[in-house]
Amino acid sequence: MEGFGPWPSLTTMKFIGIVQKGRGRGRELGYPTINIPLTDASVAGIYAARVYVKGSAPYIAAAFADSSRGVLEAHLLDFEDDLYGLEITIELHKKIREAADFESEKVLKEAIESDIAITREYFKN
Repeated sequence: MEGFGPWPSLTTMKFIGIVQKGRGRGRELGYPTINIPLTDASVAGIYAARVYVKGSAPYIAAAFADSSRGVLEAHLLDFEDDLYGLEITIELHKKIREAADFESEKVLKEAIESDIAITREYFKN
């Protein structure tokens, strides 16, 4: 599939944690995220993911594994609720790209929009 970079398909990685408040940067940009501790420092980058909340169907998300901060952030697509304090499971299914620094907020938002489009396409079937 186009847009997924050179990374091979991976065995789904699961991370379970309690949703915590983050820095609020995603919300400021218009892409709010839920955050749980990242328990594997070898995992980094942007992934197509599924998020499970007890008693609900899985949500599709673009997830950012930030090993330097020890945080796994997920932007749930088409979701507007508050999950703070709830236990969730984030499954990383396909790496989209490596994390990067961007020259401007505009370029960062374009990259996020691309990540979201690739995530939607990945889970389309």
